[in-house]
Amino acid sequence: MFSYRHAFHAGNHADVLKHMISIQCIDYMRQKDSSFWYIDTHAGAGVYALDGHWAEKTAEYETGIARLWTRKDLPQALKSYVFLVRKFNKNGQLRYYPGSPYFALQLLGDGDRLRLFEKHPKENRILSENFAIQGKNVKRRTMIFLDDGFTGLKALLPPSSRRAYTLIDPSYEDKLDYGRVVKTLQEAIKRFATGTYAIWYPKIQRREAVQLTEKLKRLPLKNWLNVSMTVSSPKQGEMGLHGSGMFIINPPFTLMMILKETMPWLTKVCSQDGKAEFVLEGEG
Repeated sequence: MFSYRHAFHAGNHADVLKHMISIQCIDYMRQKDSSFWYIDTHAGAGVYALDGHWAEKTAEYETGIARLWTRKDLPQALKSYVFLVRKFNKNGQLRYYPGSPYFALQLLGDGDRLRLFEKHPKENRILSENFAIQGKNVKRRTMIFLDDGFTGLKALLPPSSRRAYTLIDPSYEDKLDYGRVVKTLQEAIKRFATGTYAIWYPKIQRREAVQLTEKLKRLPLKNWLNVSMTVSSPKQGEMGLHGSGMFIINPPFTLMMILKETMPWLTKVCSQDGKAEFVLEGEG
């Protein structure tokens, strides 16, 4: 669905949840000396101007990163997240927001690799330009594919390092994406069962969205963690985003405790109507 633009939603409450969790997963993997791969199936453009044309249309960042920007009481996991966003805003004003590949780039070591998929031609071109200016070392470690990440992921698994964090983050504008997520993971687990996979999903009033996590739980998994945050009550007959979640396969064993400490605070701060809530569950 080429009408989708990541910049519309940059820095919103869903990005806060997604990127906070990705940082924790990558940090955990970095604790071992052996290298690993960061794989992003829907990478976007890399960095977004919050005062730009697309972001200004919706100003969704006001529901997310803007609510954390000046807080002095951030839980540790959110301190780490906001610290990385601040690196893109040197003067202290919130003007830019990094996408998932740039969060990863700031955390990965010289031996780690980035494999990024983005099928939208314009987004892919901007992503390639953004990474090109990072220098030869980053270029050597990064491959950017003008391709559908659902189909492209299969060819990368298992990675030569036998360690990888894969973020699967489609727009879900096309309702077929829900089925593609499940099918992609079925194939990925067969090829590389020990990898860590993080699946972002929206909370909207659509049957496929409601059923997705139950379908993921039925996959042959040893360890999984599911966290979702609802920021407002869904409005009758509307399809707007009232929350989001992350389903993590083979999560760090530390992640459950981190989220137990972080989610009550984050849910309260991101609440839009006083009825916000979160769900945190896992197995293995």
